[in-house]
Amino acid sequence: MGSLRKSIDRFLDNRAPAVPRANLSLAKRLEMLAQHGDFSLAYSTATQPLLSYFGDENGYVAFQTMMGRHYALADPVVGDADRSALICRFVEVADSPWFVQIGEATAKILSGLGYQVSRIGYDTRLPLPAHDFSGKPNETVRYSERWLIKKGFTLAEDTDNLVDADDVRRLSDEWRAGRIVARREMAFLNRPFPILPGPGMRRFVLLDPDGKLTAVLDFDPISKGGKVTGYTTAFKRKLAGATPHAEIGLTKFAVDQFRKEGLSSVTLGLSPLADMAPSGFPESAFWRGAFSRAFDSKLVNRHRFNLQGQAAFKRRFHGVEEPAYIAFRRGTASGMLALLRLLKAI
Repeated sequence: MGSLRKSIDRFLDNRAPAVPRANLSLAKRLEMLAQHGDFSLAYSTATQPLLSYFGDENGYVAFQTMMGRHYALADPVVGDADRSALICRFVEVADSPWFVQIGEATAKILSGLGYQVSRIGYDTRLPLPAHDFSGKPNETVRYSERWLIKKGFTLAEDTDNLVDADDVRRLSDEWRAGRIVARREMAFLNRPFPILPGPGMRRFVLLDPDGKLTAVLDFDPISKGGKVTGYTTAFKRKLAGATPHAEIGLTKFAVDQFRKEGLSSVTLGLSPLADMAPSGFPESAFWRGAFSRAFDSKLVNRHRFNLQGQAAFKRRFHGVEEPAYIAFRRGTASGMLALLRLLKAI
């Protein structure tokens, strides 16, 4: 059955509009990222396996193809002045591709091109230095860090091989075994977990009182004008049965470190399908309602992806919730099916 599906996928993909691929090396993509990578998924667009690139040395759109349709990942990595022209060129050659997890600037351009734009959730941003975990709303966050320290845990940045790669691999394998769908990880909006952090990434770890690795928290850089301005949460891993204070306390510890360095923000990543308010753009009422029902569905949350748990965790930090969008000219059932398969959600 799997081989038949792959054969059908290849047949459909071969019928997809031919998009010229830009020959951009990883080094070149990282160079462009340093100039224009000012959004949460920017680093992932440059480093995720299986992506293709449209554009040139001034900027690119990262995309992938599934069931004969092209899907752009996040915003283009390009200067503001060149954003509209790059998007228009890609839309033309890719024959109305879908755009997934884009920001407002890209959404406005696509809306002007006749696209429907719906919210797909929100990203949580902690503006620094203003967000310092003070006040009553952040009392539980502060308590989590104090509890870990009191119990003898060590919170640290792994800057000098503090933890062994084999320990990280075992931790990740155990974490995956306890997930709702253990046999596969989400894709496209997520990339494979790196046992060793990639260039520019930052890794923070939690060690128990005996020095055993308990949790890992990885961050991707957010950059503008050749300078790192912030970080976004990329990966979280923790031992099964670890204290619920682990992720909260380690996140606070990392954000405090970034604040000390004078960075401007930390983002916690997408809360998928949370807060399905009207987008403010022409949109599909059907798909907005479908996304909202999926977020509320006990079946989805228990057996596919814990959407409500994701949103609840990020709301603990009381950041600024910034809408993320999905855009398509026609939101067909086949297009959504292909996207869900691309995400490995089904």
